[in-house]
Order: sequence, then C-alpha cells, then structure tokens
Amino acid sequence: MKIEVFGTGCAKCQTTKKNIENVLRKHNHSAILSEVNEIDEIVARGVLMTPAVAIDGEVKISGRVPTESEIEKLLGL
Repeated sequence: MKIEVFGTGCAKCQTTKKNIENVLRKHNHSAILSEVNEIDEIVARGVLMTPAVAIDGEVKISGRVPTESEIEKLLGL
C-alpha cells in the first residue's frame, strides 16, 4: 500500500503526515508513506486543496487534516 501526503510543508500538511505515521506505527502497518511537495505535481494529480491524502493513487481526503481514527478507517484497520 502506498500513501501520499500532498502539500507544500505547511503545519497542516505536517500534522497530516504525523497522524498517518502514528496510525502506521500503532498498528505495525508497513505502508509506504511519501510526500508530494511540488505544486505542478499536486495540480497534475487533481488536488485542488491541501493537505490531501491519496491511497494507492486515489485521493481520499482533500483540504483538511484527517484524524487518526479517520485514517484507520481509510486503511481498514
């Protein structure tokens, strides 16, 4: 599973990444977590608002920071 966090490094983007890391660690999940920081790539992928989260290439959340419980539901944990 590949999880991507879209954003330019703002506080909300960093919180989103931290929440995902916490969930992955809590459940000992081995997903690949990466950041997409380039504006051109963010726009090319169809993300209009950041932070955004994509799982296996599909944008699931956009324009807000997901809670850890929301992330758990998205990952089926």
